[in-house]
Amino acid sequence: MNFARGYIRRIDGLNRFIGRVVMYGIFVMMAILLWSSVSKVFFLPSMWTLEMAQFAMVAYYMLGGPYSIQMGSNVRMDLLYGEWTSRRKAQVDAITVIFLIVYLGFLLWGGIASTIYSFQYGGERSPSAWRPYLWPIKVIMCTGIFLMLLQAISEFLKDILRLRGEPYPREETN
Repeated sequence: MNFARGYIRRIDGLNRFIGRVVMYGIFVMMAILLWSSVSKVFFLPSMWTLEMAQFAMVAYYMLGGPYSIQMGSNVRMDLLYGEWTSRRKAQVDAITVIFLIVYLGFLLWGGIASTIYSFQYGGERSPSAWRPYLWPIKVIMCTGIFLMLLQAISEFLKDILRLRGEPYPREETN
C-alpha cells in the first residue's frame, strides 16, 4: 500500500500543477476571441481565430480534466449519493471508476491511432481555409486522456485505501 500512497501523491501533485497552470488558458481564449472581434471591426477578419480558439478550448478542457476529477468537481447524481455513508460512497466510486478507466483506455488507444495517422500521412490538416496541422492538438488530447487515466487510477487507489480504513495522501486545500 506504500506504492499506492506514493502513486497518489505523485499523480495528484502532477495533475494539480498542470491544472493550476492550464486554468489560465481561459485568458488565452479570451485574447484570441478579443482579437477576432477587433480584427472584424477595424481590420480584415482573421481566418485563424475561430479554429485557434477551439484548439485552445480543447487544450483547456483536456488538460484541466484530471484536476477537475481530483478536486471532485465532476458531476454526480446526488439524489442517492449524498445520503450514503463514506464507506458506501467508496464502494460505489471504486466500481464506477473501473468503467471510467476502461473507457479512457479505449479513448487513449483511438487517440494514439489517430495521432499516428496524422504523422504518417504527411501531416494531416484541417479542411478549413486556414488549414492548420492537426497533430499538435491530437498530441495534447492524448496527453490529457493519459493524465486523466492516471488520475482515475489514483482515485481508484484512494477508494481502495478508504475501504481498507487506511490513510492516504490528502489533496492540498490551497
